Amino acid sequence: MFEVYLGVEGLDKTWQSEFPETTKCVYCGKEARIGFVAAEVPNKWAKPEFVCQLHKNKPHSMWLHDCCAVAVYFCEECLGATALYNQASKLEKRRNNDRKKRENKSR
Repeated sequence: MFEVYLGVEGLDKTWQSEFPETTKCVYCGKEARIGFVAAEVPNKWAKPEFVCQLHKNKPHSMWLHDCCAVAVYFCEECLGATALYNQASKLEKRRNNDRKKRENKSR
């Protein structure tokens, strides 16, 4: 399941470092500005729960290994869309799960 954030409000909705406000357009090389960020959030009732579960990693191929966040930018010159993404680490997911368990016990 994804939560979507418009503009700069989503730049910190990431599993790693914040996304930048602008990036280089993959089509023309000019400046592309943030449009939105889509960040996966856990949903234990959804099957599959995360994009990484859509396909299996095969030898000598690449696919996501964990939940992700995707920032989509639009170029002010050619209007091309450019995307940046990052993934959580399994350690980060484990830390978040441990934190949630502690919070639930304290209630």
